Amino acid sequence: MKLVIVNYGAGNIQSIKFAFKRLGYDAVLSDKAGEIQNADRVIFPGVGEASSAMNKLMASGLDQIIPNLKQPVLGICLGMQLMCHSTEEGNTLGMGIFNTDVIKFSKKVKVPQIGWNQITNLKSNLFKDVKENDHIYLVHSYYAPICSETIAISNYEMPYSSALQKNNFYGVQFHPEKSSKVGARILRNFLEL
Repeated sequence: MKLVIVNYGAGNIQSIKFAFKRLGYDAVLSDKAGEIQNADRVIFPGVGEASSAMNKLMASGLDQIIPNLKQPVLGICLGMQLMCHSTEEGNTLGMGIFNTDVIKFSKKVKVPQIGWNQITNLKSNLFKDVKENDHIYLVHSYYAPICSETIAISNYEMPYSSALQKNNFYGVQFHPEKSSKVGARILRNFLEL
């Protein structure tokens, strides 16, 4: 299986590569359109700031390539947020794959949310053998509200989309590569979709 991680300068690439290595797969890091289009699975990671990340995607034309991919695509953290219509972070227009807008948590809670939280309302094969209220690891200040594409929910200040799905596109707000056995199960499920 050819597994490609989209390379656009977003951090946290090594821990994602190691997570797939532990599952027995070598992931290739690439910013080449052809290589991404011909992959069996595409990982769209993200750690950093939305507007600068989106600018890098636009400069390389990847903002046009990613929404047209036909194979399973997994957006992680900022990657998922950039797959949404827009984000309040830097008033950034996203790729519009998911029909929701990303907004910032209020000042009533500590931002960013850092650490373990639970996932509930699991609605996809992405969560096969994952239990309601299992714990996942998050680091984020912005969130996608619950919408028709929500396939998992977490609660911090209010319930929000912990994961989204539309057709072959999946997005997780949490970091599966840092979420222990639950995260490894979710990554394996993604490979088996």
